Amino acid sequence: MTREEIDALILKNPELSSIREKLEAMKIGAYCMHRAWGLGKITGYDPAAERLLVDFPEVGKTAHRMDPGFCADKLEILPENHLLVRKYTDADTVKKLIKDNPVQLVKEILAVAPDRKMTATEIELVLLRLIGPAKVKKWWTATKKLLQKDPSVGVPAKKEGMFELRDKEDEVSPEREILEEYYRNKNPKKKILLAEKLFQFSSIKTADELPQADPDMPQPLHHYKASDPEIVEDLHKIFEELTDAIKAAKRLTKAECLYGLWVRNDLCRFFKEDVDSLEPTSKSVILSCTQEELNDVARQIPQTPACLRRLLDLLSRVYAEGGEWKNVTLKLLEDSTGKFTGECITFLVDRGEDKLLSRKLTEWLDGQALRSPVLCWIIRNRNSRKYQKIIRPLMTHRLLSAILYAIDREAVMSTSNRRIQLAEELSDDYDLIPDLLESANEEIARDLAQALNLNQGFEPLTKKSLLARFIKIYPRIQSLLFGGNAEEAEPEVSSDLIVSEWSLQARRDELEDIIKVQIPANKEAIAVAKEHGDLKENSEYKMARQDQETLLARKGQLESELERARVTDFSDTPADKVGVGSVVEVVPANGVPVVYTILGAWDSNPEENILSYKTPLAQALIGKSVGESVETSIDGNTETWTIKSLSRWIDRAAK
Repeated sequence: MTREEIDALILKNPELSSIREKLEAMKIGAYCMHRAWGLGKITGYDPAAERLLVDFPEVGKTAHRMDPGFCADKLEILPENHLLVRKYTDADTVKKLIKDNPVQLVKEILAVAPDRKMTATEIELVLLRLIGPAKVKKWWTATKKLLQKDPSVGVPAKKEGMFELRDKEDEVSPEREILEEYYRNKNPKKKILLAEKLFQFSSIKTADELPQADPDMPQPLHHYKASDPEIVEDLHKIFEELTDAIKAAKRLTKAECLYGLWVRNDLCRFFKEDVDSLEPTSKSVILSCTQEELNDVARQIPQTPACLRRLLDLLSRVYAEGGEWKNVTLKLLEDSTGKFTGECITFLVDRGEDKLLSRKLTEWLDGQALRSPVLCWIIRNRNSRKYQKIIRPLMTHRLLSAILYAIDREAVMSTSNRRIQLAEELSDDYDLIPDLLESANEEIARDLAQALNLNQGFEPLTKKSLLARFIKIYPRIQSLLFGGNAEEAEPEVSSDLIVSEWSLQARRDELEDIIKVQIPANKEAIAVAKEHGDLKENSEYKMARQDQETLLARKGQLESELERARVTDFSDTPADKVGVGSVVEVVPANGVPVVYTILGAWDSNPEENILSYKTPLAQALIGKSVGESVETSIDGNTETWTIKSLSRWIDRAAK
């Protein structure tokens, strides 16, 4: 907008004078950000209609007309050097920053922010649009670790804090920043975490190995040296007070005590002191635990591979006598969750306990005692060469029974609407049910299908899709399950669909677009809408969630239909009777002949008189010959049709 256009607009609408500065920023060529529609570019202004013209390429809107006064609240005008603008004007440079220099990318995001400060959520919203929802989480997690080591960026201690781009004179080394927070903090748990972080930042491993001296630490051990010599004295003070802090802290859990002792022991090695002489020891914490407390320790320590392996290694030494560590590890595995499940299994396998593990898994399977995390691990690793000898004997219909039992149990016991990971694994793995049914007969398959039909852990559309996988292998299950009642059987689930190659490809393309484009875009829209505040009064959030429900329902429907699709080229259409692929000339009661082509389930085109064979008229005609009459009743209207002539569509198409 020009100065003259703004003057004319304010003269007509004096209340707009308070936002003149914002109006002046709405120049032709300026880039802007809409909360729901993403990046836009102002391409013109219509003074007669008093409307800006804005392109929103992310949602396919071109020359969208917008009231400037409305835009003042809904559009954020972006500076030319903003990364979201540069994504379009200098895409190669932005891609290079994303790949090669993530810290600099975040610095440039902060550089154009008010006061050069942003919350993590505000940064994530920019990154969502720059990188996309599929990759942003992993990228941002790795980048935050790098930012902690950069003195020019202030990283908040709490999630709701602000990231800050510092001036040169205000730069602080990450070690000093952590150290200051350590001395300010009075909470023993937080002090342990800060001490561990400070040790990681301040120490560098050398290649020198120490002889084994401590059952608390996996081998090999290393010497350490300080990366910042000025921090060494502070590290020594922290080392001296950690043991006393752990002894005195009554509110620390066993897991927190154990982790604190690990940090203390690492500091002890840093100063090359004797770990064995320090009390309490990690061993004493472990020996003081009941089995339930040990399970809690495994769940509560940091869930990093290094910490989980350190715990397992410690257990193998504490319970070394008589090989008791094997039973301890198996008990932990039985109640394990998340990453710890895989770590327990790998720990046992790497120590040659394949047969013991295999026997135990079979025992749990026989007793319906396999829990969801172990079942998920089996599903994900069933094609791994490393675990073939353990998993292959389990791949029978009994495992499918255990999976359905675990899903139903979790659904019944759940007090929230959170997703059931095992149910998603079963749904997403299209080969799993066929693999597990190889050992079943029709009666067993029917019982399993009935268990699935009654299972409370699946959405209706997902359940239909899974049942279709059973019916594809054992078609008779359809009638066995529903007793031949067509209404109960829901034909769209329980029978094959005859489809053309082109309509099948169109359905596949639609499903791929939903999964790869529409669902990720919807997730981004939900994330953006959440930032607008109170969800109860947030119309954009409600609309985005409604869109999500529609997309997921359509995804489930397409998956179910594609499971049942049977492709035909219509070459087997009979010549003497109406079938799928027939061209039929019929005469209705009014005497005006109509020519209909009957094709696949997804080929309907009323404008060209192409009928799906699933339509009432096509169903009535199929199997009839020239001269025969049929009757249809649609929406209360009864009509009689007489077949006048008949030909095959494929013969006509070949001419």
